Amino acid sequence: MEISKRYEKAAGTPSVKVAVVGTGTASIFDEATPSSKQLVEVAFTPSKATGKVLASELPKYESERCTVLYPASAKASHDIEEGLSKRGFQITRLNTYTTEPVEHVDQMILQQSLSASVVAVASPSAVRAWVNLLPEPENWSGSVACIGETTASAARKLGFRRVYYPSSPCLQGWVDSILDALRIHNQFLKV
Repeated sequence: MEISKRYEKAAGTPSVKVAVVGTGTASIFDEATPSSKQLVEVAFTPSKATGKVLASELPKYESERCTVLYPASAKASHDIEEGLSKRGFQITRLNTYTTEPVEHVDQMILQQSLSASVVAVASPSAVRAWVNLLPEPENWSGSVACIGETTASAARKLGFRRVYYPSSPCLQGWVDSILDALRIHNQFLKV
């Protein structure tokens, strides 16, 4: 039995409204099967793809009970739940997954990685994992290209000085940040 039919049978087909942080996540719902689309509606995407902006912009309808189920990584920040709680929403956080950094990397691959001029990261936990792999983090001279502001903030807090990120988080912005970091690195080498 497909998931939507099991959900329909168990839940009685309620209309579920979903808020997503960015358009990339919204597109996943757009690709859903027609029967799934009837059950879940993407009702809100913030003006900027960050948890803080979502928490500040999510509409609150006083005539409705504002209860939010927040599925997240166990390692995700508490920006969304704290921001929504301050605005009077009732939040239930459900840690649905986690990430675990690698504990061992082949030494030859690590040496090749250490010579990279740019490392691309998509989450604060990826930045922390990279730092943990570096034998002497303070001596690594590369740049960090981040998918967005939250990851860039984590990179700066961990001591990286050359941090690049798009003004609006998205895949194309991330690619542009990687290219910017490479261009600047190559210009630096020419000097």
